[in-house]
Amino acid sequence: MSTPASRHHKRPRGEGQWALGYREPLNKNEENKKNDDGLNVRQRIIDIYSKRGFDSIDPADLRGRMRWYGLYTQRKPGIDGGKTAVLAPEELDDRYFMLRVRIDGGQLDVRQLRAIADVSNLYGRGTADLTDRQNIQLHWVEIESVPDIWERLESVGLSTTEACGDTPRVILGCPLAGIDAEETIDATEQIREINERFIGNPEFSNLPRKFKSALSGCVAHCTVHEINDVAFVGVVNEDGEQGYDLWVGGGLSTNPMLGRRLGVFVSPERAADVFGGVIGIFRDYGYRRLRHRARLKFLVGDWGVERFREVLETEYLKEPLPDGPAPQEPRGGRRDHVGVFPQKDGNFYVGFAPKVGRLDGDRLHLIADLAERYGSDRIRTTTEQKMVILDVTPDRVDALVAELEANDLQVNPSTFRRHTMACTGIEYCKLAIVETKATAMQLIDELERRLPTFEEPLTINVNGCPNSCARIQVADIGLKGQLVVDENGEQVEGFQIHLGGSLGVSSGFGRKVRGLKTTAAALPDYVERVVTHYDTQKKDGESFADWVQRADEADLK
Repeated sequence: MSTPASRHHKRPRGEGQWALGYREPLNKNEENKKNDDGLNVRQRIIDIYSKRGFDSIDPADLRGRMRWYGLYTQRKPGIDGGKTAVLAPEELDDRYFMLRVRIDGGQLDVRQLRAIADVSNLYGRGTADLTDRQNIQLHWVEIESVPDIWERLESVGLSTTEACGDTPRVILGCPLAGIDAEETIDATEQIREINERFIGNPEFSNLPRKFKSALSGCVAHCTVHEINDVAFVGVVNEDGEQGYDLWVGGGLSTNPMLGRRLGVFVSPERAADVFGGVIGIFRDYGYRRLRHRARLKFLVGDWGVERFREVLETEYLKEPLPDGPAPQEPRGGRRDHVGVFPQKDGNFYVGFAPKVGRLDGDRLHLIADLAERYGSDRIRTTTEQKMVILDVTPDRVDALVAELEANDLQVNPSTFRRHTMACTGIEYCKLAIVETKATAMQLIDELERRLPTFEEPLTINVNGCPNSCARIQVADIGLKGQLVVDENGEQVEGFQIHLGGSLGVSSGFGRKVRGLKTTAAALPDYVERVVTHYDTQKKDGESFADWVQRADEADLK
């Protein structure tokens, strides 16, 4: 039995940090990763599981290592949101998978888009969702199909490697990299080098949790650098050299934190080494005891930027980085690249808005056909669940726009169509509590009908659970799915409401109003009401987020 004195002299509890000697796994996830690298599951899928079927899959692979290749079991149909946190994983699992195709920098060519479309139609019941991290997700995938899917994707240079899991996931990049006359730097080559060096590399395939990254010189700051684990933001230093400002420790989920500047200037040729240093710190010093504290943001929060920079320079890079300037403020208003705009080569790019990122295999084929017909081999995905066709000659722009819009791919969408995002939701996701995609689509339709003249930028982000895949804390109107009680005392699908979040000039997580919730059925009425209050009360040039900070609480309800 310990005495009071001995209790005071206990060693501090370890966080499972490898660099401090804590190598023994402290939870089931860490034990699974120590038992076998997630990258090794690929051969078992090819040799065993695809041949013997779903029932042959080792549970540690099924709910763990298969994520290293972009595979999650999807939610069994018919299980309501009240059971999400109650049922065991094997009761929630369907015998089908979500498959995430990673699209680094959002860069696709026509052959690649057609390959994804073919896989969608052949093996995914036609499903295809654009994510807010530039990937495309397919559903209804059977384990027997996975080797052929990989063969089809890899034959055109695509991959699902480390699209999920405790790994360096897709690298965000501006869809206009290399073509925007205003961009600070073209990050294409740095994204390629980082991908080559670190993705699928066993040295970095066992991280404490997922690792999200972005590299961009976009003047609209479209890669949302403020909420990535590591972000390289284009700057020009006092000597006129192009390079990057380094940010670390951003992330949302249930404990949101904004990234922080290290205050260093990273030249393009050093970007991959610096990326390796940051991810190395995360691997070696990241917390591995509790999953909910295992993101890089918690380490940065505890260390502070000065210590993080010192460890990066002395232990990992072995030399100092020069001080550097902060990025310019983002170009006004919208960060999504929707519309028709000139490229620096005299051609045009055409950005368009599928509804909340929902597409299908046939529509992907159509987009590839249109791009090719109008002279382009380059298609891009965005961080707002949108797409862009590059390299359209001036004389073909109008015809392309007309064909896109005739197929409900809006180039000139309403504010509500343009700025509403939704995560996967209860339709497929085992973590979700409510439906999201259909709810968001119905909301767009209702708002277009009720508020046809409203044109201000207004982001509405719809999330099926508290984990913030759809970035609810940084939306003008963020909707966090939960079960709520309606006017009849019945428990129904609904949302907790976050208001006035933003990224950019005044990044922040908005204003919380106690008890502010709505049922899914009453959501259009609520949004119409609060948007109308803003529209009638706003000052010249005042954003929704700024208005929320000064609005009477009654006008927010």
